[in-house]
Amino acid sequence: MGERDRLRDYHGKRDFGRTGEPRGSGTAPGAEPRFVVQIHDARRMHFDFRLQVGDVLRSWSVPKGPSADPRDRRLAVPTEDHPLEYEDFEGVIPRGEYGGGTVIVWDRGTYEPLGHDRGGRPVGFEEALERGHATFRLHGGKLRGEYALTRFRDGADGGEEAWLLVRAAKGGAGGRGAPDPRRARSARSGRTLAQVAAADGG
Repeated sequence: MGERDRLRDYHGKRDFGRTGEPRGSGTAPGAEPRFVVQIHDARRMHFDFRLQVGDVLRSWSVPKGPSADPRDRRLAVPTEDHPLEYEDFEGVIPRGEYGGGTVIVWDRGTYEPLGHDRGGRPVGFEEALERGHATFRLHGGKLRGEYALTRFRDGADGGEEAWLLVRAAKGGAGGRGAPDPRRARSARSGRTLAQVAAADGG
């Protein structure tokens, strides 16, 4: 499936004449897959966790944000795929638009897919996600170490598909967990949500 097809839902939910979000211009993937975590002060405050898979960012809404504690199992609800350029998006989505509110880039970096089948053979990351369990190692400024996404509800009964985002117990504590979102500072600009809202929302 091409980037244009994978971004159909993303494009269909947005009026690019009003929002500053990137339309997506077919940016070529880099040598290492990227990840980004954005804090999104929308109708409900949440963290958006995005992993580059091919030519798009696969995305999950994580209400409480990633945790560095392996005992914390964080709910992660999948959302539409986003263009790779969204890694850099920070600003104010206008009120009335889909996802209206302020966005900052809290952390970003690269990640290593770690998926294997029961026989120990490597499994492609997209295939691992399709199977409902994918492990990966994050190399970010704040999030570091091994994490897993596990689907526990597939939405086949008409309900909402849902996953868990969990930090692996092995490999030490490394990295930080999610902060108080209103005090957090952007990894891109050093600004808080309030500062971005004041500067970009006027």
